[in-house]
Amino acid sequence: MARRGIDFMGKRNIFFAVSGALVVIAVLALLLKGLTFGIDFQGGTVMTLAQAEGVDTETVREALKTAGVPDAGNASIQPTDDGGFIVRTAESDTAKAQEAFGIILSELGLPDQDVNATTIGPGWGENVTNAAVIALIVSMVAILGYVSFRFEYKMSVTAVLALFHDALIVLGIYAIAGREVTPNTIAAVLTILGYSLYDTIVVFHRIKENAAGLSKRSFMEMTNDSINEMLMRWVNTGLVQIVPVIALMLFGGETLKDFAFAMAVGLISGAYSSIGLASPLFAVWKEREPKFQALKKKYEAQQAAR
Repeated sequence: MARRGIDFMGKRNIFFAVSGALVVIAVLALLLKGLTFGIDFQGGTVMTLAQAEGVDTETVREALKTAGVPDAGNASIQPTDDGGFIVRTAESDTAKAQEAFGIILSELGLPDQDVNATTIGPGWGENVTNAAVIALIVSMVAILGYVSFRFEYKMSVTAVLALFHDALIVLGIYAIAGREVTPNTIAAVLTILGYSLYDTIVVFHRIKENAAGLSKRSFMEMTNDSINEMLMRWVNTGLVQIVPVIALMLFGGETLKDFAFAMAVGLISGAYSSIGLASPLFAVWKEREPKFQALKKKYEAQQAAR
């Protein structure tokens, strides 16, 4: 049988090498640089300074020091599109944060504005962190259970490996970019895992259908044909997913842009992992079964005889 479409399985070692390199880079970034956690995880205060045209970040930092804000030298000062700033500090006392906000306005010569300082205690951050970890663990266990029941355990294991691959890449790029990890980031990662799993399950479903009564081609060849059969659906689904995310990155507010950034990275990684990692890993594992080893030898003998 002639090969149809792109030879994904023939390039599987390249895909494995690319995925391995990306994971190593992500792990090194997480170990060496680490993640920058927002105040929702660490506790602290977020101040929004409006109408701050003509003020730069260093001037804001000096005002923080004058106001006695703890750890002002390491405070996160993020310019906004409307000429203001979002300032994140380690201050965890609400009264002191409100007082500091007034001093900062005076130091910067900004017009009076509603006090806009939100303080989150460290206990809240711990609860958010624990909830995020529990959500991730429960998600992975549920995925393993469902895919094992609906398909087979080898599919569930390779699907979960692909999900870990996607999550690591997103977090690694966050570490490299120095972007803050917020609850929106966690929400984006969990959403990404859903999209990635959907892409993988679509391909696995076609593989399962084509594997029934397989006799005239190897399992690897059948997997390659299955991916090619789903290729246009994969492309169309990916485009539908990424277009609104790009729109959020271009036109959304600061909070939405952080969410969209994680989504964009994860959607690209998830689309890739479904055909570049999960499917090849499953095919390699599956072809080691005696039944498919015999079929592979038979197929190779037929190819050699032509």
